[in-house]
Amino acid sequence: MTQPEISAEEPLPVDVMAVFGYRGIGALAERMGIEFLELSPERSVARMPVEGNTQPLGLVHGGAYVVLAESLGSTAANLHAGPTKIAVGIEINASHSGSATEGWVTGVCTAISLGRTLVTHEIAISDENGRRLSTVRMTNFIKNRPEGQVFESQ
Repeated sequence: MTQPEISAEEPLPVDVMAVFGYRGIGALAERMGIEFLELSPERSVARMPVEGNTQPLGLVHGGAYVVLAESLGSTAANLHAGPTKIAVGIEINASHSGSATEGWVTGVCTAISLGRTLVTHEIAISDENGRRLSTVRMTNFIKNRPEGQVFESQ
């Protein structure tokens, strides 16, 4: 799969492994070409190439939008949880309102609620022209990180 070129003005991807110090973005997100551009519990941004993430009609697959959104929501929630806890998804819903056929789609993840045990984010996914393609809401449950928890390495 060839990836669209990144222009010199575009932000460089964030090294998620360096931010967490113990885990990357996961094999599925890597396989889909997802790149994080901003990363905080309150607001995170990532993008995904259209190429390689389409359904038979050449449109971005609805499930690909959900993978981008869940990657954003889960990562932001785990940042909020801190190093001694983990966030696990308990609910996600998506409404698709448009389709992309080329270039990149970008997800902007905004915290709705950052609680002690529940974290909720809204993820708005748009095309390169700023047109909204999908709106996703995700809730994560924060729990203690199991002793000896091993994360996949990059």
